[in-house]
Amino acid sequence: MKTKYTIAFLALTFLATSCGSDEKKTITETTPISVKVKAVNENDNNPFITASGTIQAVNSANLSTRMMGFVTKMPVEVGDKVKKGQLLVSINNADLQAKLAQVNAGITEATAAFTNAEKDYNRFKNLFAENSASQKELDDMTAHYNMAKARLEGAKQMKNEVDAQFAYANIRAPFDGIVTGKYIKDGDMANPGMPLVSMESPGSFEVMAMVPESEISKIASGTSVDVVVKSINKIIKGKVTEISTSAKNTGGQYLAKVSLEKTDASILSGMFVTVQFPIEKQQKTEIILIPKEALVTKGQLYGVYTVSESNTALLRWLRIGRTYGNQVEVLSGLSSDESYIISADGKLYNGAKVSIQ
Repeated sequence: MKTKYTIAFLALTFLATSCGSDEKKTITETTPISVKVKAVNENDNNPFITASGTIQAVNSANLSTRMMGFVTKMPVEVGDKVKKGQLLVSINNADLQAKLAQVNAGITEATAAFTNAEKDYNRFKNLFAENSASQKELDDMTAHYNMAKARLEGAKQMKNEVDAQFAYANIRAPFDGIVTGKYIKDGDMANPGMPLVSMESPGSFEVMAMVPESEISKIASGTSVDVVVKSINKIIKGKVTEISTSAKNTGGQYLAKVSLEKTDASILSGMFVTVQFPIEKQQKTEIILIPKEALVTKGQLYGVYTVSESNTALLRWLRIGRTYGNQVEVLSGLSSDESYIISADGKLYNGAKVSIQ
């Protein structure tokens, strides 16, 4: 019996040793994941005020309707060039057609009544001048004439109201431009206030930049600035045209509008830019910014991978703040003298072997 237990114990020991060796061998032979790292604020040595912003067209519009109905016609596509007054969306307007017919009938009736009342009024006015009609008869006829005139004017105003509603049944381009978005299709139900189509006039652009409260007091309207368009690596000249005086609805950031000069650069609405103001920073406070693509999200948690001393990936949880274009502010969890992984050739996890490119 003792011999039997001894054999079983040796077998288990051999199995455990073999499994441990295989696991150790697998970990040892794992190929390191090639990664790219970036130092925090490694290029943030600009002594002048900078602000992140986005490009937008000077003339743009999101078109909606004030009436409910099914979309019967939408003859444009995203990217189409349209002329002012061109039909963009048509909404079922059978009820408006019926109302218009009623209004036109009312105008015809009111016009006939007014014409007859006008003739009677002129007749009694002549009779009164010849002393053939009393003052009361003339007053009654005058009142009848004025009421007929008011009814005709009311019928005409009702027609103007219906015509105005037709403008919301047939949505037309308010200016020459390009269709930039379609948010509904044929057969869909259009609701009041719901965006149906958006358009903009190309060629003239501006930038909406967010300036921190510590620096906004130094920026004045008319200041010439450099606008760095990161995606195409171009610098465009611009001028500050508007400065917001309230940050109530912008989270402590003040809006500064910058008008861009005419350029041949291929800029488009929505591109992220950095506006460089020719003004020295009032405070040398350091803001840690990292690109959004470097963030790791799990539910409502945000983190970033760093490289440990043993060249392994280490997930660091962060507390993030405001968003500046395509970058986010790190409030805690990452210091200014550290680096983080910005991209990897494989799936990262805690403890994964990495090699820095």
